[in-house]
Amino acid sequence: MTDYWGIRLAALVAGALVVLAGCGDTPVATPTPDRTFSSIPVVSTPTPSTPKPPQRDLLEVVQHGPRDKKQVALTFDADLTALMRKRLQRGTVKSYYNEALINELRQLKVPATLFLTGMWMEEYPDRTRQLASDPLFELGTHTYDHRGFTKHCYTLGTVPPADMLTDVRKAVDLLARLDPHPTKWFRFPGGCYDGTALHELAPSGVTAVGLDVPGADGFAKSPKPIIKQVLSHVQNGSIVVLHMHGGDNAPFTDEAIPEIVRTLRARGYTLVTVSQLMSQPTG
Repeated sequence: MTDYWGIRLAALVAGALVVLAGCGDTPVATPTPDRTFSSIPVVSTPTPSTPKPPQRDLLEVVQHGPRDKKQVALTFDADLTALMRKRLQRGTVKSYYNEALINELRQLKVPATLFLTGMWMEEYPDRTRQLASDPLFELGTHTYDHRGFTKHCYTLGTVPPADMLTDVRKAVDLLARLDPHPTKWFRFPGGCYDGTALHELAPSGVTAVGLDVPGADGFAKSPKPIIKQVLSHVQNGSIVVLHMHGGDNAPFTDEAIPEIVRTLRARGYTLVTVSQLMSQPTG
């Protein structure tokens, strides 16, 4: 009889361990970031092991900073697509560098985060170095050629999922060659992304920066709607997206910036870079 119950008990324990092991990939409560629950150790023979660092399954995205501080980050994208490059080569557009905007930011002493496409950096390597050397600015990336990371992202075309990581890394590598202190900030073209894009870019090492205030300066007909759009939507912790390539795509950003900056400061806002904005947890 003793042998029977001993065998029976051993079978029950083994069965329980099999069931628990099968549930190992299902989160229990909320796991802490530095632990995984992929297996159940054998209690009778514990084996010490070095925990593996966590792997990010999805790219991190931030949309705004803390809402309890009167800080705002003005950010500027430098787009350059294959079509825009052809316009430059044909002389249809003289430049996709809005130098007047940069001069306004410098004169007003406005810290800003600039998101540069790889193609823009290739076209303007000296400008990129100059911007990188200016303590007012920090530089991030905006993909290589400004194609969308979802289908139907305006008229930007689409980067195939298999090419997404390569595209982003190409821009990151270009920035690293031109900027001795590049950030890991990254912005999706058109703000378009989905779960596939977040998964494919998880190994990239970048953090995506979204926005909560679109500046509406793309193809604007005057500075007035840009000013109204920003000032009517900004709040504590806002990330405002505007453009620094000028040309026929964003021709009035430089004219809108002085009033935007003066009004924000009059309202008590401190203008900061994304790094400064995100130096505290968003809660």
